[in-house]
Amino acid sequence: MTETVKNTFLFAIVGGLIVLTGFLQSWNSALLILNMGLVSAIMAIGVNLQWGFAGLFNIGVMGFVALGGLAAVLVAMPPTTEAWAAGGTGIIISLLLGAATVIAAVLVRTWMHAGPVRSLAMLAVIVVGFFVYRAVLDPSVEAVEKVNPAATGYLGGLGLPVILSWPVGGLLAAGAAWIIGKIALGLRSDYLAIATLGIAEIIIAILKNEDWLSRGVKNVVGLPRPVPYEIDLQNDPSFVERAAGLGMDPVTASTLYVKLGYAVLFLIVLGVLLWMAEKALKSPWGRMMRAIRDNEVAAEAMGKDVTRRHLQVFVLGSAVCGLAGAMMTTMDGQLTPGTYQPLRFTFLVWVMVIVGGSGNNFGSVLGAMLIWFLWVQVEPIGIFLLELATSGMADGPLKTHLLDSAAHMRLLTMGVILILVLRFSPRGLIPER
Repeated sequence: MTETVKNTFLFAIVGGLIVLTGFLQSWNSALLILNMGLVSAIMAIGVNLQWGFAGLFNIGVMGFVALGGLAAVLVAMPPTTEAWAAGGTGIIISLLLGAATVIAAVLVRTWMHAGPVRSLAMLAVIVVGFFVYRAVLDPSVEAVEKVNPAATGYLGGLGLPVILSWPVGGLLAAGAAWIIGKIALGLRSDYLAIATLGIAEIIIAILKNEDWLSRGVKNVVGLPRPVPYEIDLQNDPSFVERAAGLGMDPVTASTLYVKLGYAVLFLIVLGVLLWMAEKALKSPWGRMMRAIRDNEVAAEAMGKDVTRRHLQVFVLGSAVCGLAGAMMTTMDGQLTPGTYQPLRFTFLVWVMVIVGGSGNNFGSVLGAMLIWFLWVQVEPIGIFLLELATSGMADGPLKTHLLDSAAHMRLLTMGVILILVLRFSPRGLIPER
């Protein structure tokens, strides 16, 4: 079996599993798995750029995904005019003061000679700047969050088409990655992992606590969509008539229509990113990145700026994750910061990359589709199997315990799959060429 035939067969198996879900469960479930699998594939490509191309161990993926979700709010939601009038100007001024403080501290460090005087001057600039920044920010934030807190209590966005938030999410994540990379990319791989995890937690903590920015844990609901809301389709007489002509009720038809619309958009984005990633992998830049990954010392001896190249690929991979975060939030129609769990879902994306094949873009896509399918389906399958296994048992603590254990089937299955792949195909299902 040639490599192309084998890879096509693997993708056909995953596609067959999704189609089988449509026949055995519902096409709504199948399309939801497909759409989330496509978004997961984009995240996996972003991680593969960093790890598969350059060997950067980033476990702060959810922080960049969350920034993409924030972009959907900042771009697409209408501005809250009352909140802007109450304290919007003060917040903007305070943010500028904060940036000016950082710039002033950098200038002091640059212009003055090293020594205790420079350290004291930098400390004075930072302390004074911090108190001035908070003196302007705090009352402005309080005024904004008092404006109809049950429904708004935040500044809102720009009211632009939501699809524009997808590239903006990538840019926002790329900007954050550049700042993080300038600080952390000099660290060794294990320390870089710890630093990126901590930074992801900080980003998510900011989203949860700064209500003026995106309502915090109150969540932003009713985000605009690039496809219609189901309820709008159900209230459209022409759509209802077309659904009846197909023998479908309007509720089912509307959900299928929306999910199919997202599937087309996500496939286009994934196709473009996959094409670009393959071009990058086969280019001189891609060969240089893999040479740096395999032996940094030798690459530096050949005159390559390793830190600069690491920063490039770190920014690119994070931008792809930010794009995926904006797409996911758009599909959900809401921003819920509490759902971004760095350890849990970063682990899942890493499993996708490792199982699919680190360093292979098509492997990352395959791993993402397969692992997401299993993540969704393993728990109900586990419940069915445990109910079948315990059907002859008398009611009691043991039977209850076994049935309650179905909730742990997901993580158990991910661990077993990871072990099997590392044992029998350590380079993944579609290894790097």
